[in-house]
This record gives sequence, structure tokens and C-alpha cells, in this order.
Amino acid sequence: MSRIGDFPDDDVTGWMLKSPKIGGALAGFTRAVYDDNRLPMRVRELARIVIAHDNECAVCVNTRDEDGPGAGVDEELYDHALEWRTWPGYTDQERVAAEFAHRFATEHTALRDDEDFWRRAAEHFSDELLADLALSCAMWVGMGRVLRTLDIGQTCRLTLPSRA
Repeated sequence: MSRIGDFPDDDVTGWMLKSPKIGGALAGFTRAVYDDNRLPMRVRELARIVIAHDNECAVCVNTRDEDGPGAGVDEELYDHALEWRTWPGYTDQERVAAEFAHRFATEHTALRDDEDFWRRAAEHFSDELLADLALSCAMWVGMGRVLRTLDIGQTCRLTLPSRA
């Protein structure tokens, strides 16, 4: 049951009307993360699902992008997200993105100071892609924690609309 408002269990956006200006800005940020992101979709989705698990956000764990299958994102990518360190189905770039996402959500200052990580990240990401990854992670950590904390939409399964 939602901690603010009287919203149905499957309403993940109605609560934003309680703060229309900030909620509208957040909706714009969310659209940008999905529509203007330069990360390969597999990289983006692995980072997102890792954070979803770290946030313990059911709606985030259950979200899928309808363009995913065409971009090589299958259920195996999601099913093995908690094994990002060891599952052989991930590329090195995907594994670095998953590590960034996990550590961003759980130990951001240790990540900041980990020179070995930044050396490995530079092997797989340009500064521009790292900026997209960091900003995306900021949105996912924040939104996932809001949804989980306020107990909003925790029974939902979302499919993100195509960018077409």
C-alpha cells in the first residue's frame, strides 16, 4: 500500500502529481535516460537491473524494454544479473557497467577511489559513455528507492515503450 496518496497498486506515476513541477522534471529526466542514452542496450539494461536488485524494487526488477529482444536483450541477461561477476554470458564491457552500477548503489566513495576500476572502465567506455552510465545510475538509484520506500507499484511489471 502506497505510503502517500491512495493509489492503486499498479499506478507507478500518479504520486508524482503530488509534486507536479518536480515530478514533471523527473519524468523528463527518465525519458532522456531511455530515449537519449548512448549506451548499448545490453549494457544499459544490465546496469539497470543490477541497481533494481540492490534497491529491492520489484517494479524495477520486473521492467523490460520492448526493444530489448531486437537489441540482444533476452531474459538470460536479467536472470543472471546477480551473477554479473562470473556469468560467462556477459561481455567485459557489460561486467564493468554492472560493477559500476552495483558499487554506485552500495559503495560510491570506495568506487570513486578505486584506481583499478577506473583503469578498467577507461578500456571499455569513453568519457561520454561513462557520463551516460553515471547519470542513468543516478536516476535508477533515486527512482527505485522512491518507489520502494513509498511502496508504490511494487506489484507492477512495466514494458518501456519503443523509441520509434
